[in-house]
Amino acid sequence: MEELLRELLEETAPASSIDKEGKAAVSQVQVELEEASSLTASRERAWYIVHCYAGSEHKVKHSLEQRIASMGMQHKIFNIVVPEEEEIELREGKKRPVRRRIYPGYILVEMVMDEDSWAVVRFTPGVTGFVGMGNQPTPLRSEEVQAIFRRMESKAPRIRITFKPGHKVRIREGPFADFVGIVDEIDLDKAKVRVLVSFFGRETPVELDFTQVEKI
Repeated sequence: MEELLRELLEETAPASSIDKEGKAAVSQVQVELEEASSLTASRERAWYIVHCYAGSEHKVKHSLEQRIASMGMQHKIFNIVVPEEEEIELREGKKRPVRRRIYPGYILVEMVMDEDSWAVVRFTPGVTGFVGMGNQPTPLRSEEVQAIFRRMESKAPRIRITFKPGHKVRIREGPFADFVGIVDEIDLDKAKVRVLVSFFGRETPVELDFTQVEKI
C-alpha cells in the first residue's frame, strides 16, 4: 500500500509542485487513503458504481484501463462499462439511431474491493468517488446488474422525442399538414401521438406517427 501511495501522490502533485494547490491536493489524497483503510475488504468480485465528471465517461474508462494495465491490477479490476442504450432520434421528420448514456456521470466497475483496488479506481483522473453509504462503496445486487445489462441489450430502441403533453406541435404531413395543435397523449410503445387540432371551430383529436409532427 505504501508503494501505491507514493505513486498516487506523484500523480496528484509532482515533486516540482510546491504551490498551495499542490499541497492541498497531496493532503486530500492522504485523507482519502486514510479513510480507505476502513474499507471492508472482499474476496468476491462485484459491480460498483463510480461517479465521474459528466461527459467524460469514456475518457475515464480509457484512463482506468490504462492504469489497471500499468499497475498490474487485472486480478482485482476486471471490467469497466459505460451504460448506454440505443435510441431513435427524430430530426426534421427523419429517424436517426444514436447512443445515449443511461446514467450520465456514472460508470460501472467490476472488481474485488480492497484498499489497493479502491485507490487505483478512486484516483483515476476524472473520478470523483464511489457510490455507497458513508466511506463504504456499496456493491450492486445481482438483479440490479442484470436489469442494467438487459436495458443495454434491448433490441427495441427507445424513441427520443422533444415534445410532451401540452406542447404545441406542427403537423408535417397528411390531411392536416401545416396545422398547429396541442399534444394530448403520447404512446411510446406504438410511437404514436394524439394531437388536438382546431378544425371548423371544433377541437378534433388526430392520431399521428412521431415522425409526422415537430415541436414549435
